[in-house]
Amino acid sequence: MQKQKTLRKKFLTWILITLFFIAFISGGIQLYFMNQQVDYEIRTQSSIIANSIEQGIQETDLASNAIEQQIDLKMIGYAKSIGDLLQNKETKDITTQELVEIKEKLNLSGLTVFKSTGNDIVAVKATDPKEIGFSAKNFGDVVYQASDAMLKGKEPNMPGAYTEKGMLVLPIMQSGMHKDKPVFFKYAYYHVEGTDYIVNPYIEADEVYQFTQKVGPDSWVKKMEEENHFIKEIAVLDPMVFKNPEMEKQFWPPMKKVVYGDYQYKSKKDVQSLKSMAEKPKKASYVQEVKGEKVLKIFLPIDNKKVIFMALDYKAMTDPLYRHSIVLIISGLVSLIVLFLLTARFFNKIYENIQKIRNQIKSMEAGDLTSKSDVNDQTELGNLSESTNRMADGLNTLVKETQEQATRIQKLALLLEAESSQSVEKMYELSTEATMKSRDQLYEITQFLDRLADVLKTNNQNEDDQKLINEIEVMRDLANERTVSTTNITITLSDLLQSLHLQSSELSNISNILLDSMGKFKL
Repeated sequence: MQKQKTLRKKFLTWILITLFFIAFISGGIQLYFMNQQVDYEIRTQSSIIANSIEQGIQETDLASNAIEQQIDLKMIGYAKSIGDLLQNKETKDITTQELVEIKEKLNLSGLTVFKSTGNDIVAVKATDPKEIGFSAKNFGDVVYQASDAMLKGKEPNMPGAYTEKGMLVLPIMQSGMHKDKPVFFKYAYYHVEGTDYIVNPYIEADEVYQFTQKVGPDSWVKKMEEENHFIKEIAVLDPMVFKNPEMEKQFWPPMKKVVYGDYQYKSKKDVQSLKSMAEKPKKASYVQEVKGEKVLKIFLPIDNKKVIFMALDYKAMTDPLYRHSIVLIISGLVSLIVLFLLTARFFNKIYENIQKIRNQIKSMEAGDLTSKSDVNDQTELGNLSESTNRMADGLNTLVKETQEQATRIQKLALLLEAESSQSVEKMYELSTEATMKSRDQLYEITQFLDRLADVLKTNNQNEDDQKLINEIEVMRDLANERTVSTTNITITLSDLLQSLHLQSSELSNISNILLDSMGKFKL
C-alpha cells in the first residue's frame, strides 16, 4: 500500500518547487538583461571613446591644416626668394657655399637642389652632404611623377599637398635621412622657369608635430586611458597598411599601421579583421585571451578610412555588472527563502491547528465524546474548532440522554417481560378453565334444550310449540357461537400475551445491545 503523503509535506514540496522555479526563471531573466546591459554599456562606452578620438582627430587636423597653410605660404615665399637669389644659374654654377649662405639668410633647416639624371631625379647639390644622391623615387612614384611634371613645366598632381605650376609643398612629414630619432620637416619644391633643376628648401616642423602630440589624437588616447581604468589601450589603425605592409616603407604618402596610440594586444584574427575592413569598413568586436588577460577588442571604422581600435579589460567592465546582478539574484534568493520560511511557519501553525481538530475528530470517531480541541486562532479554524467542540458536547448530551432512555427501556422491558411471562401462564390457566366451563355449560344447555325439544315433540304440536322448537334451535346455535367466541377470545388473548412476552424480550435484547454500544462511548 502506497504511503499517504501529509498535507504539510505536499504543501511545502509544492511551495519549494514553485520557489525554485521562480528563482530559476528570475535568475535567467536577470542574466539575460545583464548580458544586454553589458552589451549596451560596451557599445555606449566604445561609442563615446570613438567619437572623442574622432573629434580629436578632426580638431587636430583643422588646427594642423591651419598652421600648415601658414607654413605653406611661408615656404612658397622662401622657394621663390631662392629662385631669385640663384638668378637662373645652371646647376653646375651653383655652389654648396652659396646654398649654405641662402639657408642661413632665410633661416632654413636645409636646402637641396634636384636635377633630372637619366630616368630619375636626384639631389646634386645640398647643404647637408648626406642628401647628395638622394632620389625622388625614394619618396615614391607620386613624388617622382610630380617632380618630373614640374621640370616639364606642368602643374604637379599630388593629393594632400599644395600645388601650382612649378610649385609643390608637401605636408609635414618625417625625414627619411634621420633614422635615429623622428625628425619632422616641411618640404617645398620649386622649379624656376627656364632652369633644369628644382630647389628644395625645408624647415624643421617639430613644433607643429609637438602641437599635434599635445592636443591631437595621442593626447586624447592617453586622456581616455587615464580616465577609464578598464581601457587597456587605444589606437588609430590604417587597415590599408595591414592589407599591404609595403605601404609603410614608402615616404609618400606617409602611411603607418598604427597612426596614433599603442597596439600591443594584437593577434592574427585582428589582422584578418583589418584586412577585410580595408575593403568593407564594418564594425567588429570579440573577446580574446591575450597575455593571460581577457580582452574585449573593438574595431570602429571612421570617416578618414582609419579604424579606431580599443582593447578593453572585459573583466573590469563586466565585473561590476555581474556583481550587481549577483547581488540582485542573491537578494532575490534570500527573499524567496525568507518567504518560504515565513510561509512554512504560517502553514505549520495552520497545520498544527488542523491536526488538533483532526485528532479531536479521530478521538470522537474512537468513541471519546469528551475530546476537545484548543485552537486559539481568530480565523475560520478557530470557528471550526468551536463548532467541533459544540458538536462533541451535543453528541455527548445526546448519547447520555439516549443511554438513560435505553436504561429505562431496559428496565421496563425486563418488567414487562416478567409480567407478560406471568400473564401468559395465568392466561393459559384462565383460557383452559374458561373453555372447559363454557363447554360444560354448553353441554348442559344443549342437553336441556334437547330434552325440552323432545318433550315438545312428543306432545301434540301446535303452532306455538313449533315456534318454541325453532327458538330452541336458535338458542342452541347462539350458545355454540358464544362458546366458540369465548374460546377464540381466550386463545387470541393468550397469543397476544405470548407475543407481548416475545416483544418485551426482544425489546430487552435491543436495549441491552444499545447499552452495550453506548458503553463504548466515553462520556
